[in-house]
Amino acid sequence: MDVSRRDFLKLSGSTAVAGAIGAGLSPQEAAASEKELRIRDAKVTKTICPYCSVGCGILAYTKDGRLIDAEGDPDHPISEGTLCSKGASLYQVVNNPTRLTRPMYRAAGATDWKEVEWAWALDEIAKKIKDVRDRTFKSKSKTKVKEKTPDGKEQEVEKEFVVNRTDAIAHVGSAALDNEECYLLQKLLRSWGLVYIEHQARI
Repeated sequence: MDVSRRDFLKLSGSTAVAGAIGAGLSPQEAAASEKELRIRDAKVTKTICPYCSVGCGILAYTKDGRLIDAEGDPDHPISEGTLCSKGASLYQVVNNPTRLTRPMYRAAGATDWKEVEWAWALDEIAKKIKDVRDRTFKSKSKTKVKEKTPDGKEQEVEKEFVVNRTDAIAHVGSAALDNEECYLLQKLLRSWGLVYIEHQARI
């Protein structure tokens, strides 16, 4: 059977109308309900996808303070309305009954996770960072370097250098960070003495 694209669309539309009539609607009501979009009267907000550094544009549709739809922004200069599978599923991140909205904590040796307050979680993270940094901080480090002797020969000597670092903490950044956030993070992490600073796009 040779069906053109136009014929297929006609057939699909008539099937939808027939189904609506079968559900107890008149042909006029079925046609009206078929044309009504669920994003009608919704507030449209332009935003940027949070997943990676490409920065695709997204149109977020909200009604009564709830996200009802998210789609690519056709006016966006980078993505021009297209989204990857992660960006296209952004609606499900917000409207997901299994989404965690509060921090979870599992004590050492425990088997169960429990909900905790944000203030408590952030204080605990800060305490652990300070504890690890204080225990592992090195102000000086010895290493072997090559030096020339008065007669022009090279010899290996051990020298002590000021390093002010900790090797026990690492940081992995996100591609969704902007330049200003990266600048502030670098200042913070370097002030702690971190040298292992990575980025998720390189891993």
